[in-house]
Amino acid sequence: MSGRLAGKVAVITGAGSGMGAAFAKKYVAEGAKVIAADISGNENSVAKDLGPSCFPVHADVSKSADVQSMLSAAVSKFGRLDILCNNAGIDGAMAVTGEYKEEDYDLIWSINGRGVFLGMRYAIPLMLKTGGGSIVNTASMASVVAFPQMVAYCAAKGAVLMMTKTTAVEYATKGIRVNAICPGVVRTGITTHMPKEYIDAVAKVTPMGRIADPSEVAELAVFLGSDESSFITGTSILIDGGYTAV
Repeated sequence: MSGRLAGKVAVITGAGSGMGAAFAKKYVAEGAKVIAADISGNENSVAKDLGPSCFPVHADVSKSADVQSMLSAAVSKFGRLDILCNNAGIDGAMAVTGEYKEEDYDLIWSINGRGVFLGMRYAIPLMLKTGGGSIVNTASMASVVAFPQMVAYCAAKGAVLMMTKTTAVEYATKGIRVNAICPGVVRTGITTHMPKEYIDAVAKVTPMGRIADPSEVAELAVFLGSDESSFITGTSILIDGGYTAV
C-alpha cells in the first residue's frame, strides 16, 4: 500500500531535532523523499537513520543563500519540490517588553519570522514549475494567546499566521496551498531550555493535563502536506491539548 506522501518531495527545516526530526521520520514513513535541513549538524544523523529517502543539508534559514541552496537541493537530488515545512525556530531570551534587548528580538525574528518568509519566497517559484505544492508553516499557540516575557517569540509567530494567510490567497488558484500549524508546548529541545516551572504551569492549565509529543504534531504536518487536505488553505490549526479553548 502506498504511503500518504508517496511520490512527493519535501524540504523540512529544523529537521535535526524535535518536531522537525519527527516530521522527517513521518514523511519518509509515508513515502516522501525528504531534504532534512538544519543548522546544528544533527541533520546528518537524522538522515543516516532514515536512509536514502532522506538527504541532509546544512542551512541557516535566516540567510537567503542558504535557503536557496537548501531548496535547490530538493530539485537536484530528487527532481522537484512538492512540500515545504517551514519548521525551524528558537524560543530565545525571556524578559518583559520594557527590558527586552533589541539584539535578542532581532535574532528571534531572523529565524522565526524572516526564515519563514525566505522559505516561501524561494520555494514558490520551484513549486510553480511543477504545478503547485503545499507549504506548512510552524506557528504556535503563542500566535493567538499571550505568553509573558516572550514578546519577540509571540510577535514572530503571529507574523507567521499573517504571512500564511496572505500567501495562501495569492496562490490559491495556482496550485499552492499554505497553512500553519499552531502547536502548544511540545517536548523538544526548546522546552528543555525553558524554566521547568513555566512548562509545568502550562501543562497544569492544559485540559489534557500534559504537553505534546513531537510525533503528534508530525501527524498534522503529514495531513497538511498530503492531498487529503486539498481544499484547505490559508488556515491555522491549533494542536494544543485544549489550552486555548479555556
